[in-house]
Amino acid sequence: MDLDLIRRLSQPADTKVVLCVLDGLGGIQGPRGRTELEEANLVHLDRLAESGCLGRTLPVGYGITPGSGPGHIALFGYDPLVYEIGRGALEGTGIGFELGPNDVAARGNLCDLDADGRITDRRAGRLPTEETAKLCEQLRAIQFPGVEVFVEPVQEQRFVLVLRGEGMSDAIAETDPQREGVEPIEATHTAPEGERSASLVRDWITRAQEILAGRERGNGVLLRGWSKRPEMPPFPELWKLRAAAVTVYPMYRGVAKLCGMDSIEGAHTFEEELDLVAKHWDDYDFFFIHYKYTDSAGEDGDFRRKVDAISQFDAGLPKLLALKPNVLVVTGDHSTPSVMAQHSWHPVPLLLWGDQVRRDNAHQFSEPACAIGELGLFPAKEVLPIAFAHAGRLAKYGA
Repeated sequence: MDLDLIRRLSQPADTKVVLCVLDGLGGIQGPRGRTELEEANLVHLDRLAESGCLGRTLPVGYGITPGSGPGHIALFGYDPLVYEIGRGALEGTGIGFELGPNDVAARGNLCDLDADGRITDRRAGRLPTEETAKLCEQLRAIQFPGVEVFVEPVQEQRFVLVLRGEGMSDAIAETDPQREGVEPIEATHTAPEGERSASLVRDWITRAQEILAGRERGNGVLLRGWSKRPEMPPFPELWKLRAAAVTVYPMYRGVAKLCGMDSIEGAHTFEEELDLVAKHWDDYDFFFIHYKYTDSAGEDGDFRRKVDAISQFDAGLPKLLALKPNVLVVTGDHSTPSVMAQHSWHPVPLLLWGDQVRRDNAHQFSEPACAIGELGLFPAKEVLPIAFAHAGRLAKYGA
């Protein structure tokens, strides 16, 4: 929906809307000809599907494989082709780093390199966060005249690299090829204004590799998502409500904060996320709850672990339903089929439950059921207009 139209039609209401995003939820048929969602034990989601309605979303467009940033931006009602946010800005904001006007940021991964400089593990075995923090301390020794350099740990093997100085540009190529068995890509400039910044990044990488050399795990670095802080219309202002994000992983906290949502912090598990939602239930009208474990398992190619992660989400749902939300949406930001071990372009299943829902004939929450659901196939940026309409938060258009 057009954001100006949202401003015009959005209206306050005494209703609660919850958006649950199971990261990488969508899948394709696995070993037994069924997806992870079909294999999961969905006592509660299947019951919600029977009394709700289903559909599928396209995060960006047909055939486009989205990153997590565009996937979430779309779910929050913004056109991801208009509001393009780099991973660096998301990760930096997510850990509370205040990006200034002269900052450019990248999301970094510690990785494993073999003797020939080829990537053997893009995530360095998912190094513990504590170990990554110690390595970031060592990498902070790399500095350049006239430019401030920040290296901040995020979670597991992830870190944020920020360059601060006059004339810094985000027109820098990513060094992560997003596959193993090849060398990292050289950090070249993607536009003339990025030449100086790219040169600094190449120097930083060279010196970082020297510091990390000799390590068994985490002896290399990969950088992607160079970006500056974007300017976005604030979510609460657009929808005339109080909005909160409850996440475990910083990156998703970052995308919500960049949109203007409050971040309720302190959760390390899904159960703790639900506890925080219950604690702050009276303080907000809209809750975004992020669930990461489906995507982690999908990216690791672990079909059974993704099935279990979906089942564990389902097991926690009664705690959320006890709060009696008026509208509940359960979906993903993109598909991450375990058999592909990566993000994909496949449509994402969606369940809508709550007030004024026109039920379809679904008896379970699954990709095949969503393919014939009431809501059909539609752009992810239309999810919240549909949800807020069901919650009485969109006025009639025209006389």
